[in-house]
Amino acid sequence: MKNNIIIPKSSLDFLTQLKENNNKPWFEENKPQYLKELNHIETFAGALLHELSKTDVLETSSGKKSVYRIYRDIRFSKDKTPFKTFWGGSYTRATSARRGGYYFHIEKGNSFFAGGFWGPNAVDLKRIRSEFAHDAEPMKKILQSKSFVKTFGTLQGEQLKTAPKGYEITHEAIDLLRYKQFLIIKRFTDDEVLSPLFLEQALDTCKNMRPFFDYMSEILSTDSNGASLL
Repeated sequence: MKNNIIIPKSSLDFLTQLKENNNKPWFEENKPQYLKELNHIETFAGALLHELSKTDVLETSSGKKSVYRIYRDIRFSKDKTPFKTFWGGSYTRATSARRGGYYFHIEKGNSFFAGGFWGPNAVDLKRIRSEFAHDAEPMKKILQSKSFVKTFGTLQGEQLKTAPKGYEITHEAIDLLRYKQFLIIKRFTDDEVLSPLFLEQALDTCKNMRPFFDYMSEILSTDSNGASLL
């Protein structure tokens, strides 16, 4: 992929400065710099959205729409610092037939792309577990594939310490049945984030999420007999 879209070092440096000066007076004084760096992030996000839309159908309309506000919601938080100290955003897959979503988090020393199901509701979780209990091999095949292991390592997310209700601890798919969240994460170094190759690497990461997304979508759009719910 030929591109000249990069995330400049100044975009990470601004976050470091913000972390050291997380207050409204400093932010207002440095707002021109913030808007400059935000534009870099939105441009990168827009370029990634453009490329990703060639292989997936997304509801997110622009890079600007994908990037989260930097202002924190402090109403119910003990941490009253007003600003996030990372660049974050997401792309939503279109229609109920396409489940899962892409998330990006850019921060010095802590950058990653992630996807999956952060908080599946009780109905979805029950359906997922029933499918894994019936036949876990399709998901295991995805999780053990060369591209998945190389990109994400393993499936991540909160797990039960024991078996979920209705299942035995000796169930052959207990390693999957324990999951309460289903997350896949690819971490990047600062050098990778600042590289001209980062857009291509981010795109490849998102593409490698698709087998996981597509199979989970198939599960969640059908009943236990395989009949469509759409």
